[in-house]
Parts: sequence; structure tokens; C-alpha cells
Amino acid sequence: MDFFVFISGFVFGPLVGASIGILIWLIYGVMNPYGFVLQVWLATMFSESIYGLIGGLMEKRTASKNFYSNRFGLSFLFGIAGFFLTLFYDLITNIVYALAFSIPIGIALITGVPFALVHELSNTILFGSCSIPLIVALEKFIGGERFGVFKK
Repeated sequence: MDFFVFISGFVFGPLVGASIGILIWLIYGVMNPYGFVLQVWLATMFSESIYGLIGGLMEKRTASKNFYSNRFGLSFLFGIAGFFLTLFYDLITNIVYALAFSIPIGIALITGVPFALVHELSNTILFGSCSIPLIVALEKFIGGERFGVFKK
């Protein structure tokens, strides 16, 4: 979900991206197979919305600097963004989980390390390797050249 929320922000803007992040967790959080906990639900909605918000802000920032001419650099930037956004997401959700269940925050963070490492590494790779192809495909599907940056 993280990757698609980020891309939705990049393609459609920060408000749409953040809204998609909230809506995804609004639905999934209620039907979560692990159960429903209000504090964790709100934290995941907030944290997921950050992916869309930052995706939208990155499009505005990178477009203004003509950064698109360097696809390797842009892929690297997407990968780094994926890592740090996921680190933020994991920290927030683990802290809220600890507070909701009266678990010491340190214990919650330590026990969350295995999942966090997999989550952060996989998002780094996914954001870095798949962002440009998906943006290009969406640009072709939507029609026109919204960004006008991925021309050959």
C-alpha cells in the first residue's frame, strides 16, 4: 500500500495522495484481521497519509529542479524516500502500539526490528526500482504528458 499511496501523491498531488492513504486505512483498519484498536488505527491512517503527502511534495520539488533528466538519481531519491518514510511509519505505529497496550516503548521498538528491517528494505527497493516505470505507465494511461519529463 505504501508504494501506491506515494505514487498517487506524486501523480495526483499531495492532497489526493494523503487522502488515499487515509481512505485505505479507514477501510482496511476496520477489517484488519489482527483486530481493531482505535489508537493504532488512527496512527496508521496518519502515517500512511504521509506517503501520499511527501509523494506529492516530491513531484513539485523535483519538477522545479529539472531533476528528471537523471533517472538513476531520481530512482535513488525515490528509494531513499521509501526508506525514511517507512522508518517514520514503523516508529510511529510501534510507539502508538506500545502506548495502547501499556508496553514499554523500548520493548515494542526492539521486538518490531525484524519486521521493520524487512519493511524498510523492501520499500527502499520497491520505491527505487518501480516508481519511474509506474509513473511513466500512469502518464501514458492518463493521457498527455502531465510531467513532460520522461520523454525519450
